[in-house]
Amino acid sequence: MRILVAPQEFKGSLTAQEAANAIARGLSEALPDAEVEQLPLADGGPGTVDVLVGATNGEFRESAVHDPSGRPIIARWGVLGDQQTAVIEMAAASGLVLLSDDERDPTRTSTAGTGELILAALDAGFSRIIVGMGGSATNDGGAGLAQALGARLLDSDGRDLSPGGAALAGLHRIDVSSLDLRLADTEVIAATDVTNPLCGPDGASLVYGPQKGASETMARDLDAALAHYAGIVERDLGIAVAGIPGSGAAGGLGAGLIAFCGATIQPGFDVIANAVGLVEKIAGADVVVTGEGRLDRQTGFGKTAAGVARLTSKAGKPVIALVGSVAGEEAREPFDAVFSISPSVAEENDAMAKAAELLADLARTEAGEWIASQA
Repeated sequence: MRILVAPQEFKGSLTAQEAANAIARGLSEALPDAEVEQLPLADGGPGTVDVLVGATNGEFRESAVHDPSGRPIIARWGVLGDQQTAVIEMAAASGLVLLSDDERDPTRTSTAGTGELILAALDAGFSRIIVGMGGSATNDGGAGLAQALGARLLDSDGRDLSPGGAALAGLHRIDVSSLDLRLADTEVIAATDVTNPLCGPDGASLVYGPQKGASETMARDLDAALAHYAGIVERDLGIAVAGIPGSGAAGGLGAGLIAFCGATIQPGFDVIANAVGLVEKIAGADVVVTGEGRLDRQTGFGKTAAGVARLTSKAGKPVIALVGSVAGEEAREPFDAVFSISPSVAEENDAMAKAAELLADLARTEAGEWIASQA
């Protein structure tokens, strides 16, 4: 029997690779004659670089950039095994993980570091760049990225805008005469698991601003600033970004990548599934095991586990999910079986602390027994 183990990260406790290791260990103990293959996955958020580099036998690189507050840091990015494609995570340069709780301020944080990572990839000679979009600390519509790539965002006095989403309210004109010319010959793919537009009730500021430190008033002001920014982008660049699904990803970085890099927005799961050959891996398996930290109604909207279930079901193979917890019976629907580490919220903190051990136990017992019963 061939078993494909293809989980994403268990947020806050296990990377995708650590989750795959734990599941594979448990299954191998329960089913010693089975052939277990690991294929860690991601959806464009943190872990994307690790997954793509690992699955394609690529390599890691590091570059000096600036974090969301403008401090110098070293950020890691990757090169796929084809040696033609660079992959970066905006979170590595512009992510929430780089800030303490009291440093979160989307009125001031900038995506300049993400632009610097793109520059590093361009300088290294890559003309195809995948940008993972999850985990942002920013709400600047990609303005910082644009400035790092040579564009000028000017106020009514002809001065360059200061960093952050709040400054966009004062944007008067965009000058792209010094925008890096190499971008015209570069394919940029923005990989995201959200489809939010740039502005409005479902936009970047009102939906995601609060988790980045925005008060209710700040979120409304940031939404208005992004709407103003979108109007100037359309007037000066001829690109209507506001309503494009995914333009609101990563605090509007999706819009900035479209406007200044000619990027296409693609579902992160699809980008990664194609790069790692997931369909072919599923075809060679008898059963597929996926997993994530929490299974809920959001799982069906672009998340990795649901994507694995969809492709596996299409191939006519059974698919099961091993998860930290489950919220709502409807979350179980894409899977033939679901097994949970933590059935109650009260146990969640303890489960996260022992996630690898508990996940291996779950794979060895309930998942192993279920798979054996299907043989």
